[in-house]
Amino acid sequence: MTAVESRPAGVALTPSPGGHRPFGARVKAFVALTKPRIIELLLITTVPVMFLAAQGVPDLWLVLTTTIGGYLSAGGANALNMYIDRDIDALMDRTSQRPLVTGMVSPRECLAFGIALAVISTVWFGLLVNWLSAALSLGALLFYVVVYTMILKRRTSQNIVWGGIAGCMPVLIGWSAVTNSMSWAAVILFAVIFFWTPPHYWPLSMKVKDDYARVGVPMLPVIASNRVVARQIVLYSWVMVAVSLLLTPLGYAGWFYTVVAVLTGGFWLWEAHALLSRAKSGVTGGKLKEMRLFHWSITYVSLLFVAVAVDPFLR
Repeated sequence: MTAVESRPAGVALTPSPGGHRPFGARVKAFVALTKPRIIELLLITTVPVMFLAAQGVPDLWLVLTTTIGGYLSAGGANALNMYIDRDIDALMDRTSQRPLVTGMVSPRECLAFGIALAVISTVWFGLLVNWLSAALSLGALLFYVVVYTMILKRRTSQNIVWGGIAGCMPVLIGWSAVTNSMSWAAVILFAVIFFWTPPHYWPLSMKVKDDYARVGVPMLPVIASNRVVARQIVLYSWVMVAVSLLLTPLGYAGWFYTVVAVLTGGFWLWEAHALLSRAKSGVTGGKLKEMRLFHWSITYVSLLFVAVAVDPFLR
């Protein structure tokens, strides 16, 4: 693990002279600790699975309690992630305005906030959804905080591959919330997100690899050439698309999901191969256009899981 200073020289950890922290700004800072934009993506993979599990419209109260529990759990994990990574966050451009770096929230407050959300979300799931979902939620939180953030992130270029398992868990939580059990349909969608995560995140890592290199985090683009990274992106992309199509022959999806999976997956593969072609040609900088695939990856997973929710109504 690479040791770094807790903050760059000359950067104060208090937002203003005297440590004044306005209430409104403090509230926004605590919300920011939960990383709301990331949680939006997690919920996109939770709610549609509930429609698939119910083969129609699930109980709306159950949907509400599951999404709230999911937000609390993921928010707790993200807050604890920021607590652990506050040293490197202070040195990276893309994280330099996070609440612990600016001093709007103290490390002790962040730690207490993250633990409180972890406890509350687990009890919430157990009492209002079911204890299987509670166990899956707590498992995802612990995996993200301990396995990814504390063990993998600063030690191996495979960090995002295996650490991404935590981001796959909302699929299982959505299914278990409705059925209080597991299914191969949920496992397949879990696998889709597992193989989606590396080619989703690696293009962003390519863009900000200097940030990661500065703090000693060995994201794949830091230690490998663009050509190697792009080749890995293509490999994971093909597996992801192939896995996404398994729902149809196994009888869990109909024509609508299949059409959406083929079209969106086909466009993904086009973009992935285009990135590989540019990397092989030695293109660098803005001309590499690695963020095209990153932005499409968010659209892809959104469309695919909307199709998961809609498909039961068209069969």
